[in-house]
Amino acid sequence: MNIRPAVVLLSGGLDSTTVLAIAQSLGFTCNCLSFRYGQRQDIELERARAIAHKAGVARHLVLRVELDAIGGSALTADIEVPKDRPFGKMEREIPVTYVPGRNILFLAHALSWAEVLGAFDIFLGINAVDYSGYPDCRPEFLRAFEQMANLGTRAGTSGTPFRFHAPLIHLSKKEIILKGMELGVDYSQTHSCYDPINGKACGRCDACRLRLQGFSAAGLTDPAPYAKR
Repeated sequence: MNIRPAVVLLSGGLDSTTVLAIAQSLGFTCNCLSFRYGQRQDIELERARAIAHKAGVARHLVLRVELDAIGGSALTADIEVPKDRPFGKMEREIPVTYVPGRNILFLAHALSWAEVLGAFDIFLGINAVDYSGYPDCRPEFLRAFEQMANLGTRAGTSGTPFRFHAPLIHLSKKEIILKGMELGVDYSQTHSCYDPINGKACGRCDACRLRLQGFSAAGLTDPAPYAKR
């Protein structure tokens, strides 16, 4: 078993919860990092806390990053969340739910904490197959960030490089869900919706539609609570 520590970015959503299960299955001692960044779907933080507790992680740190002060996204400002978009359109366009610089900032904080912990493995749930057109979910972005991290840190320049793991990056949502089920992930605890209604998923935003499509393709019913289907 691999007993090295790792930092896992945990949003409380389907993908990051699956990544946490994968990291634990590989034997890593997991330290989870979540962010309160002014997101309208901050219910995901309640789920992240519950998921981290149930998984028995070593630490769970929640940081405040005031991206709502910057705005520019339907997740952090008074901009309507798109609903019922065709899947083809999701692949072609960067939507208004894109948060400028979010993954860059999140990974920078994860890198900082990882260096303090002496954890040289960082796991995240980005995906370049079933995704909403976000440029910071692509393999080339992650490779570039890893190179930068190892050029700009004491650990990286002292012969102990950081490794960024994105085990879902080439998987479809169906494949992600099946992998999670294999590892015993309880998806009823997760939250993916961009625009929840009284704590329940709307069923119509990009995140809900991709999630529901994934469960359907896997021949399963999504156990998460929905206001509408």
